[in-house]
Amino acid sequence: MADTAVLEIKGLKTYFDSPDGVVKAVDDLTLTLNAGETMGLVGESGSGKSVTSLSVMRLLPDRAATIAGGSISYLGRDLVRLPEREMRNLRGSDISMIFQEPGTSLNPVFRVGVQVTEGIQRHLKVSFAEAKRRTIDLFNEVGIPEPERRFHSYPHEMSGGQKQRVMIALALACDPEILIADEPTTALDVTIQRQILDLLRDLRDQRGMSILFITHDLGVIGEIADDVAVMFRGRLVEHGPVEEIFANPKHPYTKGLLACRPKLESTFRRLPTVSDFMDAQKLPDGSYEVQEKQLSAEAIKQLSMTGRGRLIHPKSELQKIGHPFSEIKEDADLKTVPEGRRPILKIEDLKVYYPIRTGVFRRVTDHVKAVDGIDLKVYQGQTLGLVGESGCGKTTTGRAIVRLAEMTAGKIQYEGIDITSLRGEDLKKYRSNVQIIFQDPYSSLNPRMTVEGMLVEAMMIHGILGRRSERRDRAAHLLEEVGLEAGHLRRYPHEFSGGQRQRISIARALAVKSEFIICDESVSALDVSVQAQVLNLLKDLQEEHGLTYVFISHDLSVVKFMSDMMAVMNAGKIVEFGPSESIYENPQEEYTKRLISSIPNDSLELIRERVARREQTRSKQKSSK
Repeated sequence: MADTAVLEIKGLKTYFDSPDGVVKAVDDLTLTLNAGETMGLVGESGSGKSVTSLSVMRLLPDRAATIAGGSISYLGRDLVRLPEREMRNLRGSDISMIFQEPGTSLNPVFRVGVQVTEGIQRHLKVSFAEAKRRTIDLFNEVGIPEPERRFHSYPHEMSGGQKQRVMIALALACDPEILIADEPTTALDVTIQRQILDLLRDLRDQRGMSILFITHDLGVIGEIADDVAVMFRGRLVEHGPVEEIFANPKHPYTKGLLACRPKLESTFRRLPTVSDFMDAQKLPDGSYEVQEKQLSAEAIKQLSMTGRGRLIHPKSELQKIGHPFSEIKEDADLKTVPEGRRPILKIEDLKVYYPIRTGVFRRVTDHVKAVDGIDLKVYQGQTLGLVGESGCGKTTTGRAIVRLAEMTAGKIQYEGIDITSLRGEDLKKYRSNVQIIFQDPYSSLNPRMTVEGMLVEAMMIHGILGRRSERRDRAAHLLEEVGLEAGHLRRYPHEFSGGQRQRISIARALAVKSEFIICDESVSALDVSVQAQVLNLLKDLQEEHGLTYVFISHDLSVVKFMSDMMAVMNAGKIVEFGPSESIYENPQEEYTKRLISSIPNDSLELIRERVARREQTRSKQKSSK
């Protein structure tokens, strides 16, 4: 099976016309996908990996994009020159695609079952009853609970993981030869991500189909791919078996991608970034010249030693939660808060319930207990990590702290003041001190305002500085502080990358001289290399300004890197709390253990075990033929 090429890309060139000239999104790409194999296509945003998949599917915008050269061959048929009518017949039946965001890929006005049956009837020419039976079987195959009932659900009535499973069922409906999965797990919790990866592996082996798996995360690639292709600015820079790429990466870009992802076992205080491994200069023809840099032993040592150490709770409080406080040896890496110091934030028995209304008169019949009686303390200069799956209550907790979600019961004290009774100017002053950085910077930044307008507006509302020129100077200084340029003040949000927009969000939080910042999934949607830069920036700003963070995430490896203390939430309650290092080394709750085990593991030993299992599976498949 693996010797048969199902998809051959030769010299592909996909160019876009732009006001600044021609953008070479894919430039002379050559790849081969064999039957029954998974090819991992890796790179940052802008590397050309998604444009490659859209070129294969012929879903490029006609007026803006051009396949300027090369060929795409599916079992000997040239897809570039195939008539559109024949291409429509191939899409969904022979080649299917799972898009990154299922929420925007599914039609919100149709039930999910109908959306799947539509494709089955279109390609297989069967009755609705037969298409419905096949759809329910598919829902069962991809692990959707109660498939008969879920057939009638709308997309908004399903979780992110369930919607992604619907997208997988939709893609598999006509038994395709090739499945293109474009960042199918990026926005999912680590536990759901694990389930989706396991599901795709099982379906690949059972059906014998080929997968082109696109992602920016090499950790995920280590879990699923047979071969890896690494793209940088439209060009293929490295290609080989997954074991070879992880054991002996050749290109500096690959080395940087492998190094910048936070790992649970790492002792780094700062994360390495791609720029530590290479410099890239854009040439007049639009291509890039790469110069490799060596990360010396001294530089690696600095990553482990430069920056703030951990600041954990007072020893008396550690004793209450069963931590071996007597064994703590304070040094630059680990310090405890002095006894008797008042916490900057204290939460007592916090409850946030949302009513469920039913019937004609919309009477309250029950409640969703988003947060159900939690207690927390955060001290000045600390980072509290709040981790858990979607729906566990961590974001609602963050929103309650800034009074964006009304409390049902409990008490939140900030510097000894009960914030639940704050109104008017007192509430405005509190919100100047306590800011929040949201997950999606694009939707949290006003698209009609320039960066200068947003930063200056925040200062005006809170009465910071008197004259506009002073506020503008401060805005320029803030941009430079977060790694942007003063010249960016006149730009609009759409003119920036995702990582740059998140830096603007950080600058806006600092503009009002905040001292306590809630980071709500603030790096989960970013490329791993950009994520490393933003995490390093947050640590630098914390050390420079004495900031306190509540860092919310579903990724325990990121939380462990950032936080001093960690609270694990499940179903609105805190199920485990303690120093982040201790929870990783010795988790007490099964839920925490499951979160840790779900994190993609790209250790060379495990990759070799997976490769050996794959060889056994393929041998059995060949012998059965």
